Amino acid sequence: MPQRIICKSCGHILYESVEFVYPGEVINSYGGVCPSCRSKILFNADDARIELKPAQKHRIS
Repeated sequence: MPQRIICKSCGHILYESVEFVYPGEVINSYGGVCPSCRSKILFNADDARIELKPAQKHRIS
């Protein structure tokens, strides 16, 4: 299941991968500022969401 970290202000995808990283690592890698909208990036555990979506079926040709 992929992990996605998104800027709350503008929706810019800051991180997306199947590899888990701590949100603080991503925030530090951007210097605490969204590269798209220049808003300060903060992590609040109360705002974190976990979404489970059904797996997509892949055709084998």
